[in-house]
Formats: sequence, structure tokens, C-alpha cells
Amino acid sequence: MLTDIFADRYKDQPIWTKFGESERRLLTQIYNLIKEVYPYWRDGKENTINVAMYKELHDQLANELGRKELAPRYYSYTQKNAFGTDMPVSGWYSYEHVFEQFLTGPFNDSWDPDAYIKARISLIELVMRKRGTEVAAINYLLTTEIRDASINAARARGRGLHVPGDPAEGVIARNKAVNDVFNAKVEELNERFRRAGAPLSFHNGFIQFATDQLVERQVSKPFWTLVAEPKWSNVDIDMKEALDQRDSNGKDPAIYAAKALESTIKIVSAEKGWTRGTERGAAQYIDNLMKKDHGFLELWEGEMLKDYFIKVRNAVGHGPGDQPMPTLTLPQTDWAIETAMSWIRTMVRRLQSS
Repeated sequence: MLTDIFADRYKDQPIWTKFGESERRLLTQIYNLIKEVYPYWRDGKENTINVAMYKELHDQLANELGRKELAPRYYSYTQKNAFGTDMPVSGWYSYEHVFEQFLTGPFNDSWDPDAYIKARISLIELVMRKRGTEVAAINYLLTTEIRDASINAARARGRGLHVPGDPAEGVIARNKAVNDVFNAKVEELNERFRRAGAPLSFHNGFIQFATDQLVERQVSKPFWTLVAEPKWSNVDIDMKEALDQRDSNGKDPAIYAAKALESTIKIVSAEKGWTRGTERGAAQYIDNLMKKDHGFLELWEGEMLKDYFIKVRNAVGHGPGDQPMPTLTLPQTDWAIETAMSWIRTMVRRLQSS
């Protein structure tokens, strides 16, 4: 089974030219963060569920890196017993030990520091992606858990039992605690990247470039938070592809940003009940949002949106015939992606508040 890892996506994009103290500290901090996300030990014993998680993550990454194991698991040596006789000793290291050796073991100066660090960054990406998926599943079941808690409380009261407070509040509080813990780990990882001078940011399961900290803080971070909900999954996927294509100097990253923006417009139109089914392009969906009795977009906003699709999506998304092939410069591509993010962010917020 194929697994999308950071090292593969950015293999042709140089990031690190050396392995120094900042990089060593970052990998040690990543190892400690993994132990906090998935504690390997409980009351001095292996946590069976998390041991299975470590093995799964180990096998996924080792397979993508073309290795049998991330670090040696089997050990064998001899030691003298009480009678002075050499006795063989062998066994298997824990997966926590393997992760520790993989992330914090000594670096050989003959190795490529860029490939070395990317392989290890890939491990924390898989760990955080796994936990993010689990949290998303917990959030998906929240409504059902609230309903079940209320039903069970009503039944208990019907039998004359005392049920203090609103049971739904307890369910909501526990759910919030789970999300708060995970979000804090995401914040910590991104802060670790920043302090190590690594131009990276984790959001919604993937680590990508974050070259402009102001844009990351004011545009990207709120954007990824808003589109984490399952109904925005296509928006999330296309915008990640836009960033990957930009960072790897791929083909037409702005096209994917425009696709994410168009998906958002269509979702808003459908959720508000304005889609007729006869729309033939982004412009007509924008018209749905612009209508006076709908009031979702002002006229000038709608015209700006249409202009984005004309100048960005249509310009690079259609064959030029015998004319020169249109291309965007890197600054123009950044603008196209950041503009799409800003529009998506404001429309999602408006939909949530309407």
C-alpha cells in the first residue's frame, strides 16, 4: 500500500544543506513529541494499542524508504555468567527504541543531510496524520454520543435515578479536551519548525512549506482550520496539491488553487439551496451568491471573484492555440494561492455565521 510521505513529495526541493545543532535538537524534540502523542508505556508495561500503532507507522515509513527497518530491532551479544562462561543474549528492541535510534542516532558526515532529515520529518508527519484522523473520527461521532448520553440519562431518570447536570455537557467537554490536546501538539510541532529555522508547517495531515510567517499566521492557519471539516475535503485536497506543485516547481499550481475556490463556491451555493442544476461554470455559481435577495456577496465582490477565474484559471487552464503558453511567475503563483485561500476562508466563515 502506498503512503504519501514528506520525503517523497519534497525529494527534488532542497531544504537542508547541513546537519547541525538546530537539526539535532529538532529531531530529538520530534521524538519526544511522538511519545506524548502515542505513549508507548503505561504503568511500566507496554501499551498494547500504541505498540501496534508504532509498528504500523514503522512499517509504513520503512516501506516507502525502501528499508526493512528504520533502525536495528534485533540484538545479540555474549556476556559472562556467574561461572565466567560466555552466554549468548539476544532479543528484540521495542519500537520506541527503534524510533529513538532512527530520530536521535548519530549522523555520519558522509550522508546527505537533506535526505536524512526529510526521512525523519516523514515519521512525525505520519504520526500526526494518524492522530488527526482519529480525532476527526471522534468529532464525527460527537452528535451520536450527545444523543445517546441524553437518552441514557432520560432512561435513568425514568427509573428514579439521580443524574446530575446535563449529560451532553460532559460529552462535549471530553470532546473539546481531545481536540485541545491534539491542537496543542500541532502548535508545538509548528513552533519547533519555526525555532529550528525550518520553513515548514503541519496542517490537516501534511507538512508543507511555510515560507512567509505572516501569511502563515494570518491566512494559512485559519484557512486550514476552517476546511478541516469533511464536507470541505475536496477544497483541502486541491489546495494541498497547489502548494505541493508550487513547492516542487510543478505544473500550474494556480489551477489547483482555483479548483479549491470553485469547489467552495459550489458547496456554499448548494448548502444555501441556491443551486439550480443548470449552471455551466464558476461564473454562474458566483451569480447565485451575488443575487440581491441572497446577499451572500456584494456585486463588487462577485465581479472580483469572476475576474480571478478569468485571469488566473482560464488563462493557464486552457490551450493557448498558436499564442505563447501563459505562465505565472512564482510571486504571481503565491498571490493566486493566497488569494484563493483568503476567499475560501471568508466564504466558509460567512456560511457558518449565516
